[in-house]
Amino acid sequence: MKTTIEQKKTNLFIILAGIFITNAILAEMIGVKIFSLEKTLGLEAAQINLFTDFKLDFNLTAGALIWPIVFISTDIINEYFGKKGVRKVTFLAIGLIAYSFFILYMSTNIAPSDYWLKVNNTDANGQPFNIDYAFQRIFSQGQAIIVASLTAFLIGQLLDVYVFHAIRSSTGEKWLWLRATGSTLVSQLIDSFVVLFIAFYLLAGNNKWSIEQLLSIGIINYIYKFTTALLLTPLLYVAHHFIDNYLGGKVSSEIIEDANTKGYQD
Repeated sequence: MKTTIEQKKTNLFIILAGIFITNAILAEMIGVKIFSLEKTLGLEAAQINLFTDFKLDFNLTAGALIWPIVFISTDIINEYFGKKGVRKVTFLAIGLIAYSFFILYMSTNIAPSDYWLKVNNTDANGQPFNIDYAFQRIFSQGQAIIVASLTAFLIGQLLDVYVFHAIRSSTGEKWLWLRATGSTLVSQLIDSFVVLFIAFYLLAGNNKWSIEQLLSIGIINYIYKFTTALLLTPLLYVAHHFIDNYLGGKVSSEIIEDANTKGYQD
């Protein structure tokens, strides 16, 4: 019986870690695209004025679409495997993201085949097209962006863990929504500004943004993250339900209690 429980626990950790890491890597890879939330939803541009004369819309990185999944995964791992479980997957994800960027850097700098360039030398409308240039533009992200993103990700994850357990210490086992959503909202508030500050101010050289720009764009990003986190809160209970059914109610409670006293040490 013990072996079966341990196997289920290990399987659960692998599945949750896989969801977490896959979405973290994908969010970084697709983050190069900026999309319009309003146009996607068929709405008029927001045209919000904050601190500057610029009218700001909800223009977000494509990675913002799936970052909420990363933070929901964080909260679920936190609930069942504690601080050590989250730290394991966080550091593993950072290592794999850095590895992915290194491989992408290598792939954008190897010499393209003449055959590949020739068969892809026009677009769908017959216009001249340089596929190697397009490949480099899509997959080459500036070092400042990479450093900023990884730093913000690490700080956000560690802060999420701290706030999650601080709330749990005060409320006990009840109010999963409060500790999960609360930790996400706090960590994403910091994340939203850290990545902008490092990439577009600290490491931007002569092209750095003003503090007003950083604040206004950071607030726009956080409004989206804040709203999304609230809307996705029910998914925590859905996940909790299926996990509890998989483990068994008694075993699930024991694992949660163990995670919040000793952490995940397997």
